[in-house]
Amino acid sequence: MNSFLASHHLLSALLSQTLQSFFALAVLVAVFAPLEHFFSVRRVGLFHKGWTVDLGWYFINGVITIVPLSFLAAFLAAGVHKLLPSGFTEASAALPLWARMCAAMAVGEFGYYWGHRWAHEIPLLWRFHAVHHSAAGVNFLVNTRAHPVDMIFTRLCMLAPLYAIGLVDTVGPNPSLIPALVLIVGSVWSFFIHANLRVRLGLFEEVLTSPAFHHWHHTYEDHKDHNYATMLPFMDRLFGTFYLPKTWPEAYGTATPMPDSLIGQLLEPLAPTLAPQPVAESQASYGQRLD
Repeated sequence: MNSFLASHHLLSALLSQTLQSFFALAVLVAVFAPLEHFFSVRRVGLFHKGWTVDLGWYFINGVITIVPLSFLAAFLAAGVHKLLPSGFTEASAALPLWARMCAAMAVGEFGYYWGHRWAHEIPLLWRFHAVHHSAAGVNFLVNTRAHPVDMIFTRLCMLAPLYAIGLVDTVGPNPSLIPALVLIVGSVWSFFIHANLRVRLGLFEEVLTSPAFHHWHHTYEDHKDHNYATMLPFMDRLFGTFYLPKTWPEAYGTATPMPDSLIGQLLEPLAPTLAPQPVAESQASYGQRLD
């Protein structure tokens, strides 16, 4: 009976999450499709090359990946609560909600920066992160083209320091409020910086990331090891990975072989011999040139 109730609860949660994902997708399309049509860096249209794969990743990461991520985040929170002395986190926990939220955004960005950077610098992690860089162009939906292992790893890197310094009250009335807000705000901004929008923020680009900032991160090998931050470019300034010229990139993608199909991209990092072989055409030829 307990197993039946647990299965029923899980199915109900997945159904609810699926409906929420459909609603969120409708909002994203309503907002970004017109903007990308009228203010695009390059005209590729809503149904760009690989859009079905991006859509598949959107639902995988919006519905399925959230289950193990929630479990691992709860495990992380419980572990930190048991291991750290209560006095260590009391000062942070005593801050008002708005102050903790502001601090959490900065601290979470620090964790995300290093998780993202490690995903580029450590070969095993790059195998998973290369899925994200396999996109031949950049648009708002490419934001969710990510292997679940890669997404879970970077999100945990973002959340870990929040728990470690007590910005998240693991035993309060709303223990998941700040982590959820950090993830939501970061995700919304990530859709924006991935968008195919010819948008520059002027002087504010030193304060907030822009589409131009992140487009350079998706360039075909040239500058992919720069601009790791998702919201605060100060992190890249601080650690020497900031790159933002006045021009826009000419080509996107990666030289790392990657299958075109969703199943192929899911299997390739786990067991390359099981995944469908990458297409013979060079990934370099997928790069979209600026007209």
